[in-house]
Amino acid sequence: MRLREALTAAASRLAEVSDTSRLDAELLAAHLLDIDRNSLLLSHLDAEVPAGFLTLVDRRMTSEPVAYILGHREFWTLDLKVLPGVLIPRPDSETLIEAALKWFGPRAPATILDLGTGSGALLLAALSEFPEAEGMGVDQSPMALAVAAENATRCGFQARVRLCAGNWGQGVDGPFDLILCNPPYISTDAELPATVVHFEPREALFAGGDGLDGYRVLAPQIARLLSPTGCAAVEIGFDQAQSVGALFRDAGLAVDVRPDLGGRDRCLILTKSL
Repeated sequence: MRLREALTAAASRLAEVSDTSRLDAELLAAHLLDIDRNSLLLSHLDAEVPAGFLTLVDRRMTSEPVAYILGHREFWTLDLKVLPGVLIPRPDSETLIEAALKWFGPRAPATILDLGTGSGALLLAALSEFPEAEGMGVDQSPMALAVAAENATRCGFQARVRLCAGNWGQGVDGPFDLILCNPPYISTDAELPATVVHFEPREALFAGGDGLDGYRVLAPQIARLLSPTGCAAVEIGFDQAQSVGALFRDAGLAVDVRPDLGGRDRCLILTKSL
């Protein structure tokens, strides 16, 4: 069997657990061949099936996320390491970087804070766009901080990044020109795909019965830490703009809602009220 036949067979199997079964199979094969997916499709479809391919397909059949199998995930313009126990960066979260870039325009923040930094995705993406800025990432997970440190080095930003163990903004001194945060915002009663709920860290997903527990803590902290001339970009669930926005307005912040590429509410831009 050549690789093209193996990919077709694997995609047929993976269709039971994945809506992107062909893509999954191609990414797994490219990983084993140490090439990118485009190279696989252009010049390797008639190659021999790489050793270990069926093993990786079997892992994916358990609903294990492709990013954990591969050990990395692209976010913004960066290729980031990810491990089980650390939330996988989502394309929707890139909305926060786009919103921050639009808000600052020709200006640039000098200091950036990422609360709940996880893999460091938001912080490192922002630093890639603001090359003169320095950043701090805070997370309560030692594993997440270790992965974020490795990603900072991987991206060449280690000299511009400080990582700290902590509970959101507690004990952090500001002000910061740009604050980024993708907190857990899913209700504990919500049903999630097996690929998420059985593999990704629950503490990075769930936030109480209404999904707002994290925001209740963050609202006064962000109001305290934000520079008078800066902004915060905070991720929300698609149906949370009104409820989360009210919490930040009560903390004295002005709120603007930004949509993701699908047109769903995804980001709040927060500023000091004038």
